[in-house]
Parts: sequence; structure tokens; C-alpha cells
Amino acid sequence: GLQSNGWSVHVPSDVTGELGKMVILPCTFTHPYKMFDRTLTAIWRIKEPYNGTVVFKCISQSTSELCKTAISYKNKYKLLGNPWHKDLSIRIDNLTWSDSERYFCRVELSGDIHDKYESRNGIKLHLIAAPRIINITVSSNGDHTFQARCTAEGEPAPALTWTGPSYSNLSSITSTSHRVTRELQYLTHDGKYTCTAVNSHGRAEGAVYFYRFRSSSSSFLLILIFVPLGIKVLILLVILIFIVFSRGGPSSVPSSLARSQPQDSTYENFD
Repeated sequence: GLQSNGWSVHVPSDVTGELGKMVILPCTFTHPYKMFDRTLTAIWRIKEPYNGTVVFKCISQSTSELCKTAISYKNKYKLLGNPWHKDLSIRIDNLTWSDSERYFCRVELSGDIHDKYESRNGIKLHLIAAPRIINITVSSNGDHTFQARCTAEGEPAPALTWTGPSYSNLSSITSTSHRVTRELQYLTHDGKYTCTAVNSHGRAEGAVYFYRFRSSSSSFLLILIFVPLGIKVLILLVILIFIVFSRGGPSSVPSSLARSQPQDSTYENFD
């Protein structure tokens, strides 16, 4: 802790917290007064000292009064220490990636004399996280080639591997901070493809099933669709022909042709 005219602030240089859980940021201070009973303000800010964004602030009017919270960003910052006992420690709940910042604590005493002191170097909050698969898909580029894509996050950034049916070893990796994406290119075999993410805090797996729609299957489906339709058309055609011929017969023969037939025609029995 740096000291100036009896003032000092003591904080660790680093604190580690786990994603989704809570963490405590310690901060204690000293002052040159044996006794004081003035308004006390405790402040925590991020990014930079003196001008950084304030995420927590509480005010106490006297030693007999608790420090009343005036600012608590997203209501996730809670005072744990007692400022009147020179302790400004806070707790941060439900840690997210955005909480990975540098934190600075500050104390102010107001009255006839206005004293204030703040940590210059602050505390760097590091986050750790076991791997988590956040997305896994199979897609096509429109050129009849397929690829599987797996995205995972963790801290440290996890290593990704693909396992499954025989496939090309062509793959690409992209990473941003705690997130990593690995793409498996030119899938050629049907089956289950598994993506595994591993770091020093654990492992996670996700799987996707890949089955292509083959041309032989499509031909068979076309047969299933069009064969029944063809049979219906054929039956309809037969019915139409039957109707046409059933309306025909001797009564429909033109009378001119009927009069031209011989009157003494003989009848032959083929029995």
C-alpha cells in the first residue's frame, strides 16, 4: 500500500474469480486521525483511478450509521467491510466476462476538512471458467460441400478437437479472447461428429449428426410419387375408352351403311 501523510490503501494486485459465481475484492486503509466522526464515503471504480466508471458507492453520516448504498451497478456489488473499521472490501455476485476489469477503491472524509485517498494501481480481477459448448452446427456453402462448426468458451481459452467418421483433416480455428471456433471442412461420411473442449478447469462435449440426401434416394422418392399418379391416369383413360365404346354399338352405325348390307345374309354358327 502506498502511504501519504498518514494515509494508505492496501489491496492485492490480483484476484481470481470463477464465471457465474461471486468474488471478494479486499481493500483496507489507514488515516492520520485518532478519532473522527465525519461523513464517510466509500467508492469503487473500474478501468482507471480517479476518472474511471463508478460501480459502487455508499455513504455514512456518522460512526453509528451503516454505510447506505448510493450506487451498485446492476445491483451486484455489496459492501462487506466496515468503513469505520478501515475496511472497504466488497463482494461482486454472478460474475460475467465483462467483470474482468481493474478495480480501484477510494475513501473520502467530508467536513471542515475534506480528505480523500484512492488506490493507484488497483486490483486486476481475472476470471476462470470451465469449457462450455455454446454452438455446434453443420452447414453448406451452396457448392454441395459441407462443414461442421463448433464454438466453445472458457478461460483459459479451451482447445477444441473433432472426432467422428473418417473425414478430411482440413480445419480452421478462430479465437477471440475466451471464445474459440473450430470448423471441420469437407464432410464426406455420414454419422455422428463430436466436438470436445478442454482446458485446465474441465471439459465439455457437443455432438451433431450429419446425413446427406443422396440422389438415388431422391429418384426412389420420385418413383413413389409418380407411379401412383401414372396408375390413376391409366385407369382414368381406360374408363374414358370404355364409356366411348359403350355408347357405340349397332344402334350407332349410320343408317346409310346399314341399308347397304345384303338382305339375305347367312348366319354361321361357330359352336
